[in-house]
Amino acid sequence: MKKWLLEVFGTNKPIIAMVHFDALPGDPHYDKEGGMEKVIKLAREDLLKLQEGGVDAVMFSNEFSLPYLTDVRTSTVAAMARIIGELKEDIKVPFGVNVLWDAKKSLDLAVATGASFVREIFTGVYGSDFGLWNTNVGETVRHQYAIGAENVKLLFNIVPEAAAYLGDRDLISIAKSTVFNNKPDALLISGLTAGSETNTEFLKEVAEAVPNQVVFANTGVNPRNVVEQLSFTDGAVVGTTFKVDGIFENHVDLERVKEFMSIVKNFRENL
Repeated sequence: MKKWLLEVFGTNKPIIAMVHFDALPGDPHYDKEGGMEKVIKLAREDLLKLQEGGVDAVMFSNEFSLPYLTDVRTSTVAAMARIIGELKEDIKVPFGVNVLWDAKKSLDLAVATGASFVREIFTGVYGSDFGLWNTNVGETVRHQYAIGAENVKLLFNIVPEAAAYLGDRDLISIAKSTVFNNKPDALLISGLTAGSETNTEFLKEVAEAVPNQVVFANTGVNPRNVVEQLSFTDGAVVGTTFKVDGIFENHVDLERVKEFMSIVKNFRENL
């Protein structure tokens, strides 16, 4: 089940770097004066720095569409498609997409832009900062096949940020049943919010519980913990660590990317 990592990323233990789009049209914090041209400019600068710094892949998300919707508006998906289309000639690594928090629209965007993977909350029911958060994985996967996205890899975030599973179930049970029922391409384990360190023990327990399953750390990976976390996971999604001063609201700092990826590449060379 893990061979797809090499097929998609060209390496084991890949680092997927986040390209966080600034607020988009219709979002509360959208910069109407700067407009879409500003959003595209900042996204391009981040993309180029991440690639120059040596990341293995990127994932585009509407990270600053706060507060998030679970039924995302068409205007948001259209804006994201335009941005990625404008950046397409600059994208030199595999890429994925994440329309926060709408699984079907993430797949729609993936098909429209040629993305190789999507990250989403595909399963479970949650009490969250965004209200009652429900999913329908059977419907979502059928939509995936209906729109011709069957080759798009599905990265299941089973610990959604700012939310709690409503069923009285522990993380290991959730991981095991998610793998059995849904055959995800990867499981992602997160902290409380973007940039919050993922609990190392949780990561290790999940990886041991589903040894044939791809498991990624999804938040809070940094130069101090990346070697330990990659020692028992299959890769990581990294966003905040790559930003100026390691602050979520900032944009990418090339030197931070180079430092982090140097640690990762040295680790992989010694596997």
